[in-house]
Amino acid sequence: MESQFLNVLAITAIVLLLAVTGGVAYLTLADWRDRRRFEKENREVRRSVAPKRK
Repeated sequence: MESQFLNVLAITAIVLLLAVTGGVAYLTLADWRDRRRFEKENREVRRSVAPKRK
């Protein structure tokens, strides 16, 4: 009985650990993607606003 409870507890802990790790990975990827897009938009805006050289 106690052994079965510990097995369920261990499996639950592993599943939660995987869920949290996946969530952190997703948020990191989303932040990286958003930062890249933001920097690209800023470069395009600076390029279109910059005075033209003669």
